[in-house]
Amino acid sequence: MGHQPDPTKFPYEQTGPFSGHGLAGAVLAETARSRGLSVHVFDAKKPGNASTVAAGMVNPLVLRRFVPSWRAEEMLPQASAFYKAWDKGYGTRTWHPMPLVKVFPSSSEAALWARAVDKPESAPFMAKTDPAELAIPGIPAPHGHGTVPSAAWLDVQQFLSVQREYLMAEGAFNDREVRPADVEETEAGVRVHGREGRWLVHCSGPFSSAPGLVPVKGETLTVRIPGLELSNILHRGVFVLPLGDGLFRVGSTFKWTEVWQGPTEEARNWLLTRAQELVQRPVEVVGQDAGVRPTSRDRRPLLGLTGAHEALFNGLGARGVLLAPWCAGHLLDHLFGGSPLDPEVDLKRFA
Repeated sequence: MGHQPDPTKFPYEQTGPFSGHGLAGAVLAETARSRGLSVHVFDAKKPGNASTVAAGMVNPLVLRRFVPSWRAEEMLPQASAFYKAWDKGYGTRTWHPMPLVKVFPSSSEAALWARAVDKPESAPFMAKTDPAELAIPGIPAPHGHGTVPSAAWLDVQQFLSVQREYLMAEGAFNDREVRPADVEETEAGVRVHGREGRWLVHCSGPFSSAPGLVPVKGETLTVRIPGLELSNILHRGVFVLPLGDGLFRVGSTFKWTEVWQGPTEEARNWLLTRAQELVQRPVEVVGQDAGVRPTSRDRRPLLGLTGAHEALFNGLGARGVLLAPWCAGHLLDHLFGGSPLDPEVDLKRFA
């Protein structure tokens, strides 16, 4: 169950404590364990944590312009391999490859898609399909649609819950917050709440005060749509993601002010209206969630050293599921192998 350290393959040493067990902390902990490193995670859940409510969408294409997201060719294979290995190791099914169908709201957007699908950088993520064929009865698509075959979604809540239980069973997880006064320097690293390690990695998401970090609020609905059967993710203005058992996730909003306000009626009404326009049938709201995404000013991750034995892993934003595996490996290569950080993710760019 899970990744077991192999002391014959890697030097079995302790990475150190991790502060935070959202998506970043969980992926970093698993990546470290897969390299033969031991970890200890401290986490105190706070209202607004995006990972606890995230839809977990993975889409390598920017749907406003139909161009690949940042380094999608590199990130997507690593993400897919990581989550598939996770499911195999833990006996779970958290990773769900699922094509995304983009319903065009206008003829101009259909024309933009047609131009993008022939571009070398975009073509690998776009399917050349007949735009007149949308095999979902009752979904209007007068301007056609396009398909992103390599989209997927991760059940982030199950992903976090399974790892948390496993780490707790190993005595490697504590429901405690790490404050600056809790961190003691040692000769070889740090000591936190009685646990010692070579590195303390802060994975505290939107609760961090890291330079360049911008908290962005997102809201989603969990809905029931009678008679709708989907094997794809639908998108037009909002996404409609099939969860099974007749339930769907609808999202999401982006708000840069009053991010800690929690769920709002305004967002509920906006999402509900967009969903009803897309599916053309009654939509019953069964739940509403709000979370605060840790985004950076330039929409790139934030990685790097914050002290002699402390580091930061943050800024994953709305594409965290896609970015986290590559970022985790890149940071560990830096901390343990001395590899230089890519300037695009090095937090020094905001120093």
